[in-house]
Amino acid sequence: MDAVLVLEDGRVFPGRSFGAAGERIGEVVFHTGMTGYQEILTDPSYCGQLVTMTAPHIGNTGVNDFDPESFKPQVAGFIVRAYSEDYSSWRARGSLAQLLRDHQIVAISDVDTRALTRHLRTAGAMRGIIATTGESVATLLAKARQAPPMAGRDLTRVVACAAAYGWTEGSAPFSPTYAAGVTSDLKYHVVAYDFGLKRTILRRLVDHGCRVTVVPGATPASETLALQPDGVFYSNGPGDPAATVYAFETLRGLLGRVPVFGICLGHQLLGLALGGRTYKLPFGHHGANHPVRYVPTGRVEITSQNHGFAVDAASLPAEVEITHINLNDQTVEGLRHPGLRCFSVQYHPEAGPGPHDATYLFHEFTALMDASRLAS
Repeated sequence: MDAVLVLEDGRVFPGRSFGAAGERIGEVVFHTGMTGYQEILTDPSYCGQLVTMTAPHIGNTGVNDFDPESFKPQVAGFIVRAYSEDYSSWRARGSLAQLLRDHQIVAISDVDTRALTRHLRTAGAMRGIIATTGESVATLLAKARQAPPMAGRDLTRVVACAAAYGWTEGSAPFSPTYAAGVTSDLKYHVVAYDFGLKRTILRRLVDHGCRVTVVPGATPASETLALQPDGVFYSNGPGDPAATVYAFETLRGLLGRVPVFGICLGHQLLGLALGGRTYKLPFGHHGANHPVRYVPTGRVEITSQNHGFAVDAASLPAEVEITHINLNDQTVEGLRHPGLRCFSVQYHPEAGPGPHDATYLFHEFTALMDASRLAS
């Protein structure tokens, strides 16, 4: 054993290093998805977190050029039960371990991830440190406890783009089955705020006829409106939504002026912009099999999720409609304000990885933009 994971409460998990050498501190969370480790690693929403995979065998399909959700791995560190040096996939271009080493991601295998997950479910997500340096547990524990907690941190500026850019690439070259009904007619112009935006979201927007202009998260509302968009998209991202004050204040300047669709952090920011509050969940929702009820019809969707905060239902104004409810813990998973032409969901309808039960939400966004055009 040449690596160790130390949690802030003193729990120690020895293991083997299969990534870069060194040490990394972050919030330790667990992901229950059976597949999609490359998408998880490259999702900017995991910035600042040490991600534990509950699926036991990781690395057996290698890594490829199609699945990354951003240009590099974004996790602070990676924790698995068994890493497979041997990989097999017609898309593979290399090993997971090499990708992690190339990007200086510290990773540990041979960890009892079942015990770790059960501990986090009981004690909650907490700070931890992965180290291959040979330092004492006492020293590593002190470092973990000195790290800032996730609550109160704005990490969006770490992962957001520095300058605006255009996006017109759809899903078809990558995942043809996801692209059913795609259109080559990009008749909508959507401005997407980047707080840690996933590429799969951009491809889904294009699949539904949107030409996308991606802008940094700190872009003022006046600059966005000057681009004359048909709609605005508020993206996923890491950190505490309540600490991202500039983002929900900007959103207040857009509401009622243009249709708005938010996902994940974008959902939380919409809740804050509408006058609600957010709070930290004990261990978050990270997986690809979370049941959510669509309130208007009672239909249950199986969803992909990745978030550590939620919108407080009791804090929302009466005119805000709660559209989706998490069936595991009854947290708010969706909301809308018909008068302000905005809606959002806490989960990930674009998947990447995960099921596609909620693809209809992209159709709802285009329908909202159509209605807005007719009314203007």
